[in-house]
Amino acid sequence: METDTSFTELDLKQEKFEDLREESERFHCDLSDKEMVHKIALVLLEGLSTTCIDNTTGQFFRSPGTVAAEIRKEMLEYLTERSQSFVSESLFLEGRPEEEICDQPSDIISDFIEDFTVLKRNLLSRVSGWLLSETRDDKIDDFMQEMEKNSFWLLDRRERIAQSLLKNVDFKNEFHCKMKFKSEVELEHHRLQCGFRTLLCEKEGCSATYSAARAEEHDSVCPFKMLPCEQKCPEILIRQEMDKHCITVCPMKPVNCPFYSIGCKAIVPYCSTKQHFSEDVRSHLLLALMYLHKGASAEDLGPRAECIEQESIDRLIGMQGVRPFTNAVKDLDSKLGPLNISKKKHDMINEETTNSDSEKPKEDKFEDAPAKNTDIQKLESLQQQN
Repeated sequence: METDTSFTELDLKQEKFEDLREESERFHCDLSDKEMVHKIALVLLEGLSTTCIDNTTGQFFRSPGTVAAEIRKEMLEYLTERSQSFVSESLFLEGRPEEEICDQPSDIISDFIEDFTVLKRNLLSRVSGWLLSETRDDKIDDFMQEMEKNSFWLLDRRERIAQSLLKNVDFKNEFHCKMKFKSEVELEHHRLQCGFRTLLCEKEGCSATYSAARAEEHDSVCPFKMLPCEQKCPEILIRQEMDKHCITVCPMKPVNCPFYSIGCKAIVPYCSTKQHFSEDVRSHLLLALMYLHKGASAEDLGPRAECIEQESIDRLIGMQGVRPFTNAVKDLDSKLGPLNISKKKHDMINEETTNSDSEKPKEDKFEDAPAKNTDIQKLESLQQQN
């Protein structure tokens, strides 16, 4: 005889009742990601402000404030219904490309609010250029500030609503705790170490709150965390003052060598400039000579640099400014007499001069000739008279 495995309606009701009773006996952890809850709370206020402004645009007898309470109620009902059906919609979209499925709860709720806002826009908002006007954005911001000033929708209330909406749309369980326990004792023990428990930053001056799982993330950006100088100076300072310190008073900030204007390309820490002057005095000397003798090569100037270095190195080491250093080199160089240019260099200069002369028009030479002959004739005439 075959066994009847079908369920009767009574069996199904009994099974459902047993599931509900077992569920009611469990204690749920209600903790959620603090930052995400706060983001959704901000989205709620902005969404309400946007909807109220678009709903009353161009109407003389209705203002955003007169419809805020009514629209808030409708919006919450709409968001609750959409969020509760979101998981089943996500399963339907599971076979589609991954980019079509958003997994950020704040973005999901924002999309829901945008859909609701479209439904509540009046005719003038739909057909005019209102949606793209700067006036619209200004009015939305002003109404948000007005609601906050009048405590119309307090942040803590919005965060409680945000937490509920978050649990509905967080189908991957990345932003809320899904743990369940059989006793309240077990639940309380879990809450003390739950990754979604709220922590307050202990750094002096910081008032940020965040979920325990994001402690390292906050620590990596906390503006009040004490850090050693990024440029390795002895200072310890808070992160938000680091950039200012590094580009202003830090002794290790990188600077161009003061002799940059005459060719030194070295970049050294500010505190090491004196050491750089002492260690690179010969290269600075050679650069100064090349600056004074335009066109001369380092090969031609090398012997003069060695001579000046041997006789006056102590005098030059003490000079840190490019102008006094160059003037001193100029004075020392003048005592060495004319610069002896190598034959190769001399030939190159002569070749350049010859090429320059050859480029002159030929008629110039012919024009100069009569003038020269006339001068010679005058000179010979004066000699004869004497």
